[in-house]
Amino acid sequence: MFSLLPYPTEFLTLSTLSSNSRRALITGASRGIGRATALAFAKAGVASILVGRSRSDLKIVAEEVEALGSEATVVSLDLSETSHIQNRLAAVLGAHGFVDILVNNAGIGYTAPLLNTPLDDWEKILALNLTAPFQCIQAVLPQMRSQGQGTIVNIISIAGRQTFPEWGAYSASKFGLMGLTKTLAQEERAHGIRVIALCPGAVNTPLWDTKTVQADFDRSQMLSAEDVADAIVHAVLLPANVLIEELVLMPNVGTF
Repeated sequence: MFSLLPYPTEFLTLSTLSSNSRRALITGASRGIGRATALAFAKAGVASILVGRSRSDLKIVAEEVEALGSEATVVSLDLSETSHIQNRLAAVLGAHGFVDILVNNAGIGYTAPLLNTPLDDWEKILALNLTAPFQCIQAVLPQMRSQGQGTIVNIISIAGRQTFPEWGAYSASKFGLMGLTKTLAQEERAHGIRVIALCPGAVNTPLWDTKTVQADFDRSQMLSAEDVADAIVHAVLLPANVLIEELVLMPNVGTF
């Protein structure tokens, strides 16, 4: 059975996975790209630590992972509460012993002209799209350094490479994440840690159904979550001496 890790005090009471397994920590794992990535990793024999807000949704994904013959651990964590991330994830790592892969996928979409963007919204977007990945990275880096290896994948966006009207706050957070990713890659290369910037174009995920995004595009022309997940698994499972530093994955129709 998969493990449930709701609070740090319970971590050490739970069984850990085989030391021979590879293990990925995936944020935003309950749906969209995160879910698809967990399933793609499971098919490749990689176990997952599934992080997200909804424990019930994560349990469904964990059951899907198990049905594919892999193992999953569920961690219910609101990543918008950035001050709690490092301690919570440190407890997860203490319980499991190692993580080979971090996929920073969780994020929020947001559309509004910059003039009409409230400061509170701006700060929430930066917290979830930029500060939360930063805190997840700080949580896993000491362990990855001690192992002398690891791979960090930051799911950025094409909006981290080019701008779009009314996506200003979102784009600012993603440009910031790109800067973090590029700097991290330079700092951690000497420690055997690979850092990948993945920049997908429009992906057909529940992001487009959220109240913070007002956009009307033909979703049938978008990338699927599975398209992105396959690219992540391919990049991560390359030999340790090979690195895809930045990967732009676009629908064939281009930007929307």
